[in-house]
Amino acid sequence: MVFVDSFLGRIAAPAGATGFALLAESRGWGLFNQISLPGWFEVLAGFLLLDLGIYLQHRIFHYVPVLWRFHRMHHADLDVDVTTGVRFHPIEILLSLGIKFVVVVGLGASALAVFIFEIVLNATSMFNHSNVKMAPVVDRVLRWLVVTPDMHRVHHSVIRTETDSNFGFNFPWWDRLYKTYRPQPEAGHEAMKLGIDQFPDPKDLRLDRMLIQPFRNPPAK
Repeated sequence: MVFVDSFLGRIAAPAGATGFALLAESRGWGLFNQISLPGWFEVLAGFLLLDLGIYLQHRIFHYVPVLWRFHRMHHADLDVDVTTGVRFHPIEILLSLGIKFVVVVGLGASALAVFIFEIVLNATSMFNHSNVKMAPVVDRVLRWLVVTPDMHRVHHSVIRTETDSNFGFNFPWWDRLYKTYRPQPEAGHEAMKLGIDQFPDPKDLRLDRMLIQPFRNPPAK
């Protein structure tokens, strides 16, 4: 499972998204291919809009019940660490790729912007799912610039209002802008329970059970 997720999410996605950007450029598709902008600005704007796109996609996967069925496998992990960053159902990965390709083509984002975005996204996904401990003052400052492990860890709480917060992967600004930012869990990090209540048994983290998880039990919505 981890190998499949790593291949699809860390290799196929960047290559495919960059390929779609090149295709859009050659066909003149998308917003940025219709207007003239300085190269550096186009890369920066493309990066920021792609990050906004993945933030919105993440929210959609939480709020649409049929999509939550596939995304909840990621949230079922009972101990969030680096491996959680690659724990996604294969069907969710394919759906996410489809959405990403549509966004890339619609924006007409440059291949360079897409390539840089994918590299940064992979790195920050590993970072904010890690169990790295930072001094509180460092975390408070850093989370104005990037999503920190403690900030994203709130997102993996079993409490629904906390699960539906802190959706960002790269930048924390979208959560602040759209009022989905939650600085700390209600019970504190030490006492916060991770996972989802539907699948509290460690046996549910077996490969066979994770693969059929989207088809078990109604979505908790």
